[in-house]
Amino acid sequence: MFEVELPYPPSINHYWRRVGRRTLISRTGRAFRTEVVAILAQRRVLMLDGPLEIEIELHPPDRRRRDVDNALKSLLDALQQGGAYADDSQIIRLEVAKHEPVSGGKTLVRIRKL
Repeated sequence: MFEVELPYPPSINHYWRRVGRRTLISRTGRAFRTEVVAILAQRRVLMLDGPLEIEIELHPPDRRRRDVDNALKSLLDALQQGGAYADDSQIIRLEVAKHEPVSGGKTLVRIRKL
């Protein structure tokens, strides 16, 4: 099992951008992914194989209304890109909870191999 503190993820509403007929990850989404990859590399996280359980604690940066499911795509994709696991299809249990806001926002992630 490992636990890591990450920045608050961008909403799915800000993760994708349309450019002509193409759909791309937005500048905000790419910046978030780059930051997560760097944090995981610094922690020397090893890729987990097999079925996984993930617990996520979201601490938004302010009190605006936010849907917890809108934060998941960018977060799970960034964890995969950073090498925490090979593919998000490995996740068989996912628990997400939104907590009180903290200045700047943060996300606590715990990943367990089952």
